Amino acid sequence: MVVILKNHADQERVENLTKWLQDQNLRINEVKGEYQTIIGLIGDTSRIDIDLIQSLDIVEDVKRISEPYKCANRNFHPDDTVIDVSGNKIGGGNFQYFAGPCSVESREQIIEIAKSVKASGANILRGGAFKPRTSPYAFQGLRAEGLELLLEAKKETGMPIITEIMDASHISLFEDVDIIQVGARNMQNFELLKELGHVDKPIFLKRGLANTLEELLMSAEYIMAGGNENVILCERGIRTFETATRNTLDLSAVPLLKEKSHLPVVVDPSHASGIARLVEPMAYAAAACGADGLMIEVHNNPSKALCDGPQALTPDQFAKVVKGVENIRKHIQ
Repeated sequence: MVVILKNHADQERVENLTKWLQDQNLRINEVKGEYQTIIGLIGDTSRIDIDLIQSLDIVEDVKRISEPYKCANRNFHPDDTVIDVSGNKIGGGNFQYFAGPCSVESREQIIEIAKSVKASGANILRGGAFKPRTSPYAFQGLRAEGLELLLEAKKETGMPIITEIMDASHISLFEDVDIIQVGARNMQNFELLKELGHVDKPIFLKRGLANTLEELLMSAEYIMAGGNENVILCERGIRTFETATRNTLDLSAVPLLKEKSHLPVVVDPSHASGIARLVEPMAYAAAACGADGLMIEVHNNPSKALCDGPQALTPDQFAKVVKGVENIRKHIQ
């Protein structure tokens, strides 16, 4: 349920209403916009008399919300959430590139790639230290050593870093990581999501291989309900009957998520297609449909990459994509 207050409502009366609602065992989420204040009610509102609240002269309107997610719901938070990562804003008309290799392989590799993608316009360095792989025999990442190398690249370039967490027991290792990524396979690892709700860092939440948009938003709700409201949603392709690509990029998810939620939405065309030559057109399409950023895999030598080489761009190819995306964004803004 949301209570929309009238402009210039008496603050004392608003506080009295808020206290009364809290006494009904409801959690209050107050959002103050430029022209309107909204009070979101989280909990069992079935016993709340809408007509009673509606009759108050400080109340403009009262609406029941049918969606099961409340914190992530745009009805509770009409303005876009803007997440600031070391001065790099995500959401609310701001666009960011998250670029780097699928996995950190060496100090030289990650620093070279970091410098090249930064020169091309990327502001956030991605790189996998812990890698979830379908095969137990595939390269699983350098783990803690990979995190240390990412931090070296951060120190060398000044770029904030994003990397994936696999287990709640690893949270202490991510103390100096700027954005924690939850991969597609962990989207419904609810115990991990609960723990990340207590972390004071942005969480980059990827949609699962076979999950609906509502399920994605409910996973975001787990994190936000714990107190961490800095969640970035990511569309990275879903599994369909099509076998020509690694996954099927669901670009309709971008405008739909932005209708349903106030959270930033980023697209990952690398994992979605699994084919390097498709990353460029899919990146352009993602920018055109309103994405708040792109996550793109970049490797200095894709043919020798230890992980996901076929979908990685070279630094020169990434630079070309950035130029094309920026040109598209000029025409749609």
